[in-house]
Amino acid sequence: MSTVERAYELARFGGCCTVDDIRRMLTAERYASVQAHLSGPSIRRDLLALCKAVRAASDLDAA
Repeated sequence: MSTVERAYELARFGGCCTVDDIRRMLTAERYASVQAHLSGPSIRRDLLALCKAVRAASDLDAA
């Protein structure tokens, strides 16, 4: 799985709340060039939107 694919997976299912959380997880999992792969504004915006959507859905489930 590529760095970007794993980043999206973490955003959807990995319990990450921020792009920094995703970066930390990828680094811990020894993915290469994490900063370079996640430095573009579009990917950061997409990942953050996914994290927020997952968090909002889990908040609704908890209510």
